[in-house]
Amino acid sequence: MPTDERKQLLMQWLKGVLKTDEFSCELASSDASFRRYFRVLVSDKSYIVMDAPPSKEDCTSFIAISDLLLANKVNAPTIYHQSLTQGFLLLSDFGSMNFLEALNDQTAGRLYHDAVQVIHEMHQIPVQEKGLAQYDIALLQQEMDLFSAWFLDELLAIKLSVKEAGTLAAIQQKLADSAIQQPQVFVHRDYHSRNLMLTSANNPGVIDFQDAVIGPISYDLVSLYRDCYIAWPEQQVYAWLDEFLVQRQQRGCADTFSTSQFYQWFDWMGVQRHMKAIGIFSRLLLRDRKPGYLQDIPRTLNYVNKVCKRYDELQPLAQLIDEHQLMEKCLACIQAEKAV
Repeated sequence: MPTDERKQLLMQWLKGVLKTDEFSCELASSDASFRRYFRVLVSDKSYIVMDAPPSKEDCTSFIAISDLLLANKVNAPTIYHQSLTQGFLLLSDFGSMNFLEALNDQTAGRLYHDAVQVIHEMHQIPVQEKGLAQYDIALLQQEMDLFSAWFLDELLAIKLSVKEAGTLAAIQQKLADSAIQQPQVFVHRDYHSRNLMLTSANNPGVIDFQDAVIGPISYDLVSLYRDCYIAWPEQQVYAWLDEFLVQRQQRGCADTFSTSQFYQWFDWMGVQRHMKAIGIFSRLLLRDRKPGYLQDIPRTLNYVNKVCKRYDELQPLAQLIDEHQLMEKCLACIQAEKAV
């Protein structure tokens, strides 16, 4: 259905649920999926309306996980009205300032402190009772396969040799095994600076949680501290991890893993997540014609390369990155896209 027809349907739906036609409805944002978000102003109130075409998106998980988060002290949007058949949700408005826009050297400590308190709350959710999917080996592998399928093959036109493909598969297996070995908790799965909204009360407002699963304890921390959209010095990242572990002790968590084990879980989880992200960013350009994410690949690839060089088991992936000059070829792609 053409975009303008979706907008017309949305306007008709809003007239019904708001019981007035005296309102404005302007595009607030779109994301890496098929969803769009509009800001609705009516009288002195502001709302966000999600447009999620039913043929492309399913709102049921968003609704269920929103309820779950709200019940566990997480500042998720309130859903005021919904139409699953049309794919519309009327939500509370967290404003237009996300963490990425607000983060700098002066604000990072305070904002990340707020964000990590939410991670603690999410880790306390009794996930086994809630019917969430498991972040299993199959899903972890499927995500990492996006790296070779969309980044290597499609974007850079690099065909790995049989030996190289085997090496990559072996590393992916190690990364997946590491993820499964970790304590399994509620995982937001996209807990980064663009999905955390700056709010005056109960900061942050948490969005884009519909893909939540039961998964590794380090996952949302990787999303937060090794964000694909902003990078921090390594010393600072590990200092934040130390604070997280101290806070777990203060909350009464009887962890049996060592700090060094946790660092490794975090690092290896990052390689898995960043391989997925690089593949998705490539797919967004090539399949969906969304070139804006291409510029985030070098930062994300740099995370992968630096971590792999620290661990003997992962060094073959760093060698593959260097020998095939993936960074240089990616930067060339960015320049070519800018020239279009």
